[in-house]
Amino acid sequence: MRKIECPNCHSVFTIDEDAYFDILRQVKDEEFSKELAKREELMSANQKQEIENLKLRLLQDYEANLNSLKNEVSLLKKEKELSLQNSENKTNALLSKLRLEEEKKRQELSLTYQNDLRQLENNNIKLLNEKEEAKLKLKNEYDLKLKAKDEEIAYYRDLKARASTKMIGESLERHCEDEFNKLRATAFTRAYFEKDNQISDSGSKGDYIFRDYDEEGEEIISIMFEMKNENETTATKKKNSDFLKELDKDRREKNCEYAVLVSLLEEDSELYNTGIVDVSYRYPKMYVIRPQFFIQIITLLRNAALNSLTYKKQLTLEKAHNIDLENFEKNMEQFKAGFARNFELASKKFNAAIDDIDKTIKTLQKIREELVSSENNLRLANDKADKLSLKKLAKDSPSIKAQLTK
Repeated sequence: MRKIECPNCHSVFTIDEDAYFDILRQVKDEEFSKELAKREELMSANQKQEIENLKLRLLQDYEANLNSLKNEVSLLKKEKELSLQNSENKTNALLSKLRLEEEKKRQELSLTYQNDLRQLENNNIKLLNEKEEAKLKLKNEYDLKLKAKDEEIAYYRDLKARASTKMIGESLERHCEDEFNKLRATAFTRAYFEKDNQISDSGSKGDYIFRDYDEEGEEIISIMFEMKNENETTATKKKNSDFLKELDKDRREKNCEYAVLVSLLEEDSELYNTGIVDVSYRYPKMYVIRPQFFIQIITLLRNAALNSLTYKKQLTLEKAHNIDLENFEKNMEQFKAGFARNFELASKKFNAAIDDIDKTIKTLQKIREELVSSENNLRLANDKADKLSLKKLAKDSPSIKAQLTK
């Protein structure tokens, strides 16, 4: 039980424990609620003030940040404007520089093009001038050659008109001889070129014989020359073919390798006027030429003979080499034959010796077998001798056996 005094009337009354704790709890709850309400009110006022202060601070911070951002934006804007201005200035400067370089390059290219064009024009003019000069030079050379030919034709026509047939022939021979003598000292130092004054057995002879020799005195080439000409007023016109047979006979009788007819006959013939005419299809190693090709035919045939001589020397060396090779092969064959003979004899003797050895081996084998058989007999005899005794010997002789037992 609990006693409780009323705070107002100071009356004392008694209550049990449960009622006491119940009243106490109510009092505490009421006080707590009041205290809590006060606290909540105080906290609400403080929170509102703090919220207001927070709002104020936030607003101040926002304004400060906003002003700062505005300042930064303004600064960035100024910097950007300045950078753009600088970039624009640099770009304008670069464009100006590029324009100047482009203009300079264009001027240089234009100048180069003009120089190249001028050079090409100069080269073209130079080429045209050179071409004109070459044409003029060629024309002059042609005119000179034509003039020389005309003069040569006029000379021979005049020569024919003035001279007799014999004189014409002699003049052609003299012409060829003079042409040869001009080059004798330089090109034909070892050559012989003289008139053929030796009449053959058949009663004919050629006009000139040419022979050339090498450093060893060996003949390189020989040519029989016949010169033919006739006067335009001659009634009977001869042909070159009329003299080929006789020329071939003279060549063979004088032992010459080639035959050449130097002729002014058939002066309108396109065949003989073209140059050196090969008539070897009719007679071997024979040619018909005009007088202007006299030195050329000698040079051509002589060069061909020199080449042929080189081949002949090489062939001679090759033949000598082949002879040496044949001798070597002959000696080799003789050696091989002798060696084969000796080898055959040695082989026969060797085979005979082998046969003798085989026979000896067989004989020795037989002797060995006999010796082995003899050894077996000796061994048996020895065994029998070892087993021999007086008793065995006397077993069939009672008298001797009796003596042995005494």
